Amino acid sequence: MKSDEMFQTEIKETSNKEKYFSILESLLFVSGEPMKLRDIAEILECSQSHTKKILKEMMFVYEENNRGIKLVNMNDEYQLVTKPDNSEYVIKILKTGSRQALSQASLETLAIIAYKQPITRIEIDEIRGVKSDSAVTRLLDKKLIKESGRMDAPGRPILYSTTDQFLKNFNLQNIKELPSLESIMEHFLDDENEEDYPQDSSQQN
Repeated sequence: MKSDEMFQTEIKETSNKEKYFSILESLLFVSGEPMKLRDIAEILECSQSHTKKILKEMMFVYEENNRGIKLVNMNDEYQLVTKPDNSEYVIKILKTGSRQALSQASLETLAIIAYKQPITRIEIDEIRGVKSDSAVTRLLDKKLIKESGRMDAPGRPILYSTTDQFLKNFNLQNIKELPSLESIMEHFLDDENEEDYPQDSSQQN
């Protein structure tokens, strides 16, 4: 009798889990944007810890089943995204570049911001030895960095830090999981689609 009860419990738990997966998939698909854990938990009427457990299992299911989409977590915000391996096919519909192409100058600036954030443009210039106005503007346009307040100093210079889009490009949950500098360079570098580095080194950036 005990074995029958355990079997029935397992069936119920599996059924509930599949129901939650279905609801979550609909929510994340309709949202299109990252959803905060607390908002998801409130909609499901579950505790945040239980909701996080379900989301973690859902992430595993997507990976194991080799689906065309995956569930990513960035600072406790969840979003459905396409698998990077399929980007060359997806791009045929979107008709845009498969990656955010960046020059050497922009990559240097991005790396400095990623590892030194929050940081001002003047501090970036001092580290690079050249002006970085254009590189900072380009990174802002690509939503890889953002303004994150102002420094408590004369002139109140703007502070810059990386964004969730930056985390998404590297499949990171938070900034503590930053890859090596070499990984950043390899992931984004594409000199054919951007200005070449010598222009920036001559302070035309």
